[in-house]
Amino acid sequence: MSTPVQPGSLTGKRALVTGSSRGIGADTVSYLAEGGARVVVNYRNKEARALKLVAAIEAKGGSAISVGADLTDESSVTELFDTIAAEFGGLDILVMNASGGMESGMAEDYAMQLNRDAQVKLLEAALPLLAPGARVVFVTSHQAHFIHTAETMPEYLQVALSKRAGEDALRAMIPELAEKGIEFVVVSGDMIEGTITATLLERANPGAIGQRKEAAGRLYNVSEFAAEVAAAAVEPVPENNTRYVGDVSGFRA
Repeated sequence: MSTPVQPGSLTGKRALVTGSSRGIGADTVSYLAEGGARVVVNYRNKEARALKLVAAIEAKGGSAISVGADLTDESSVTELFDTIAAEFGGLDILVMNASGGMESGMAEDYAMQLNRDAQVKLLEAALPLLAPGARVVFVTSHQAHFIHTAETMPEYLQVALSKRAGEDALRAMIPELAEKGIEFVVVSGDMIEGTITATLLERANPGAIGQRKEAAGRLYNVSEFAAEVAAAAVEPVPENNTRYVGDVSGFRA
């Protein structure tokens, strides 16, 4: 999927991708910009990378701004949406990509704070800016989505549980979103080669990514998975609001 969003198809649309200064988020926001959307490159502490990406998007004729925000800080999230309201006047696409929980030096419940609580508060804060016809995309992993039916690596367990808790909490908001004419899609993918999570897992459990790759047959890279996330923002909502990327046969009960 080299061109997930056709050029010009998103002209007039406005998009925010959280955690988009690097990795999957950066490629996703770039695809949306290539489609003609005005985009927000969001970062927590990688401002230089965000500014570099904005410049790259603008160099290709796109329109982008960078806005920093710590999603676990409600005042920071409020400032994020205040800026978007002032600059764009609203949002048509919200991609909830930012996640974590394997970082060192964080509070014991940080994974749940970020992957569940902050995601719900983020969507609640975004609602006033999301017009009828808007699309919300939540990015997760098979290891999290299927955590109640398939075991995962011990090093990833707390992240997986918190991501699934976040997904469940967001799914509970689907009726409210539907009343407002807002669509919701979960994108679930296998481990992605080249991501921070894969790097940390490989460091904690050497050989883990290779074993998963062998079991799955192949793993998507960052650009390939980002293309699927971008496509989820524009293609029809799939059954059960879930877009699966990669093989899931080893995860289903």
